[in-house]
Amino acid sequence: MQTPTRYPLLVTRYQKTTLMKIAITSTGNTLESKLDERFGRAAWFVIYDKESKSTEFVPNPNKDVEQGAGPASVELVASRNVNKIVSGEFGAKIKPLLDSLKIQMIVVKENKTVNEIINMLNHK
Repeated sequence: MQTPTRYPLLVTRYQKTTLMKIAITSTGNTLESKLDERFGRAAWFVIYDKESKSTEFVPNPNKDVEQGAGPASVELVASRNVNKIVSGEFGAKIKPLLDSLKIQMIVVKENKTVNEIINMLNHK
């Protein structure tokens, strides 16, 4: 099977070990930063590993691109082997893409910090 050149990481995602990792859109690179309401144009992605309780802050290189920020951001977080993404909203093109990758979308409409979201996820 040939890997499509457009989004090669999306195809190879499930060849890797699946862990409980969650991407959280963030306005900054601290735990006190607020949830970024936009998925594809979020300033940062916080990759939270629920097993080890570790966090990784990843700047979003797609936040200022003219087109394709959403799919490119999906590729970025999929490359980090996430199972869930928490954001304020997701664009129309993103849902079928995430569904095909079996990545769950969690929409949070409240103005919460990254730390508050992590605490919420740990109590589920």
